[in-house]
Amino acid sequence: MIRRSFTLLLAALVLLTGAAQSARATGYRYWSFWDRDGDTWAYATQGPSTARPSDGDVQGFRFAVSEDSKDAAKPRGTATFAVICARTPAQDGRKRVALVIDFGTTADAPSGETPPTRRTACARVAPDATTAEALAALAKPLRYDTNALLCAISGYPEKGCGEQVAEGKNPTATEKTTKKTTAGKPGTSDEGPSLGLVAGIAVVAVLGAAALWQARRRRA
Repeated sequence: MIRRSFTLLLAALVLLTGAAQSARATGYRYWSFWDRDGDTWAYATQGPSTARPSDGDVQGFRFAVSEDSKDAAKPRGTATFAVICARTPAQDGRKRVALVIDFGTTADAPSGETPPTRRTACARVAPDATTAEALAALAKPLRYDTNALLCAISGYPEKGCGEQVAEGKNPTATEKTTKKTTAGKPGTSDEGPSLGLVAGIAVVAVLGAAALWQARRRRA
């Protein structure tokens, strides 16, 4: 009886462990879009094709492997409108938008490709222009898929668009394996067991104790 209970509990533990690992097994390689809010980056609530920045806004793009918006890597380096647009004077009937384009790291690059150097630029566009139009004025060629997902900026990457990447096959940038602050998860780390796995182990332990107690009671 005890041996049978232990076998069942061990099988349950294996299933729980496998499920937890599968949930963390993949990410997506894509361009994320950001708004500058003071001294920090905030994940954009609109896509670049619908967002209409105001004069003086700073927006950023970052290419990386991420699980979701909370895990997405932010554009690196300083990003101030005064610096980026210092050499682009204001003009009547036009607006200026500062752009940060971070092509990411070699760890996040598709196989055989090398990311270009991070760049900043100041777009001077029509007052009603979208971010996509500001980006197109400075960083062609752009590439989109059939669902209007931004796939490439300045031709990078040459192919692919939001594809899944298995964990370990193309490791994420170093900055994502160290402690960081993500939206809603201050100071979290990718290392260590997931909460679901810990909870699963606890449940198995409780069931095991119950099975052992029941076996001893029957003997008595």
